[in-house]
Amino acid sequence: MAAAELVAAELVDFLNASPTAFHAVDEAKRRLKKVGFEQVSERDDWNLELGKKYFFTRNHSTIVAFAIGKRYVAGNGFHIIGAHTDSPCLKLKPTSKVAKGGYLEVGVQTYGGGLWHTWFDRDLTVAGRLIVKEMKDGSVSYTHKLIRIQEPIMRIPTLAIHLDRGVTDGFKVNTQSHLVPVLATSVKAELQKLGVQNGPIDAKFKTDGVESHDKKSIDDRKHHSVFLQLIADNACCKPDEICDFELQLCDTQPSIIGGALKEFIFSGRLDNLCMSFCSLKALIDSTSSESSLDEEIGVRMVALFDHEEVGSNSAQGAGSPVMLDALSRITNSFNSSNTKLVDKAIQQSFLVSADMAHAIHPNYMDKHEDNHQPKLHGGLVIKHNANQRYATNAITSFIFREIAEKHDLPIQDFVVRNDMPCGSTIGPILASGVGIRTVDVGAPQLSMHSIREMCAVDDAKHSYEHFKAFLNEFTLLDSRIKVDF
Repeated sequence: MAAAELVAAELVDFLNASPTAFHAVDEAKRRLKKVGFEQVSERDDWNLELGKKYFFTRNHSTIVAFAIGKRYVAGNGFHIIGAHTDSPCLKLKPTSKVAKGGYLEVGVQTYGGGLWHTWFDRDLTVAGRLIVKEMKDGSVSYTHKLIRIQEPIMRIPTLAIHLDRGVTDGFKVNTQSHLVPVLATSVKAELQKLGVQNGPIDAKFKTDGVESHDKKSIDDRKHHSVFLQLIADNACCKPDEICDFELQLCDTQPSIIGGALKEFIFSGRLDNLCMSFCSLKALIDSTSSESSLDEEIGVRMVALFDHEEVGSNSAQGAGSPVMLDALSRITNSFNSSNTKLVDKAIQQSFLVSADMAHAIHPNYMDKHEDNHQPKLHGGLVIKHNANQRYATNAITSFIFREIAEKHDLPIQDFVVRNDMPCGSTIGPILASGVGIRTVDVGAPQLSMHSIREMCAVDDAKHSYEHFKAFLNEFTLLDSRIKVDF
């Protein structure tokens, strides 16, 4: 296959392995460990070494990976690519049990700004994480388990046009009453005697002969028994061993390369797993050879954050201290006596905020500003906004363009129309919170925030190559810029 097809095929594999942010981080961990990155814990002291590669996770949904140059000294800069692992979706409510009209339904809440009408009439399933109670040697412990039910188990049916003649004038979704997936019929569930009988919650119960003073793990009055049994079977545990969960709905249709000329990627979660994958692959490949870090004086880093779609204000979002903590701990690992070295390092650092961009839509041409119409296959888009919804400025834009020009990579620009609101990214959050130079970029795509999005095969390759070149060459390029920041 051509180089672009190889990158796209690997991206499709990553997408299919990552139905949730938890799975995306787990897949990133697997790929990093495979090529020699060592996992460190934020709870422990770090004993870092020059020329070595590391990563850490927070909440199992944010991951930061970094490679330390062999010529690095404390106070030198970091060249970072930041992206996010989350996408708009439907998440289960703490009490999801809904029954009406003879149907068993599942209560969900909207996460992020999704195009919710696209979730109707899709074959849906669930994925996410469980907290599971385990008994070993007479003692109780609790573990984190990822689950994903492959089969379609839910659907949100639309109302027939015969019962809603006005639907052709506009499909208006009431997210509370209309967006409730059907799990089963109550009659069938009763006849088949599916589900578990957990009984009432007691203050004290026994598990495998061992007395415990915990409450029962999960209340089947909050969730349908048939549903609890499905997720327990997937996790290879019993329903009453499930203590809690964070689950979300996802489409069962796999990501795929399509189009008449096989030029597109059709998938959910391209925003922003496409940029997460391209940055991760760039870091892995830029540090793959034994000599790749020999002349490096900085630290190459990729940070993939959770909760960007809802504002990044969480312990693992870009608005948290994750980034500053990482820069400080790495710097202090090599010199803890000078507290001003972290400030020095930040001023020598550079962040590429990578989040997907809006490609020109052939059926809605008027939604783009005339001189700024990013196209599929056109390469990464540099995002500009005078009101700082993006963190790009002339210097950061110039640096990113120089890399593109050197490697003959296409580059585009985007400015939102003056009469339309502008979205934002982790770029302004990190630029203002950490004080780091930042450029906002992203690969162009269509159907952003739909359950099924699309981008171009070529742009996956362009993004990967641009990110890899940035990680390899930023130190040298930055040394040639005679501008006082």
